[in-house]
Amino acid sequence: MNQPLLPPTALVVAVPAHNEAATLPATLRALHTATHHPRLLARDLPVVTVVAADACFDSTAALARHHGAHVVQLARRNVGAARAAAVAHGLGLLAAAADRAWIATTDADTLVPATWLTYQIEQAVAGWDCVLGTIRVAPHPSLDTATAQHHHTLYFAGRPERSHAWNHSHVHGANLGVAARAYHRANGFPALTHSEDHALATALRRTGARILRTDHCPVLTSGRTTPRAPHGFGTYLQNLTPSPAT
Repeated sequence: MNQPLLPPTALVVAVPAHNEAATLPATLRALHTATHHPRLLARDLPVVTVVAADACFDSTAALARHHGAHVVQLARRNVGAARAAAVAHGLGLLAAAADRAWIATTDADTLVPATWLTYQIEQAVAGWDCVLGTIRVAPHPSLDTATAQHHHTLYFAGRPERSHAWNHSHVHGANLGVAARAYHRANGFPALTHSEDHALATALRRTGARILRTDHCPVLTSGRTTPRAPHGFGTYLQNLTPSPAT
């Protein structure tokens, strides 16, 4: 049985990264704006942002520290292990406050809106254990127009017009929030090279977590078709690309 809900008293933002020096600064600037939203500041929650630099041989770790993030380094080349390491490091930094923390995860090639964290915390206060948000795809030189349109058609199939009340089927580590207690009951992110976010969502459902699927606060993720995680979103876009005419 789930324990009674209590409002979050702290916040962990977890970002896995593998050689993301080109995109990480913009991600962290967007997160900085989100952590300083007036409605979030009014709640006076301790916030720790952690970048898990996984098998990086570029300046990802140094850039993360330069932008004020905590860094945990590992050499797994495994997005599930990296996401879990970032969460664990953040909860460790919070110490006694970790039990009632809210965990928000995104990716190192993603821009969150200014209200992203505020919205998640408000949903936690409203009684949700987990928030599964949506994405929008940013233009990228490797993403052609036909592929982008094909993705858009598939992704938004069944979405109500002019409404954020969309009980969608998507799960993105780039836009996911979960209460620490629910996260631990579900055994956290598994060490998978892809689909660790789907695995967590499945485990959360099995434990009876209250899950909100919403299009209210989407994030903007890279449209690159050269993914950092094998079989990740970039691979999905790559597979949608029409084959050249023969």
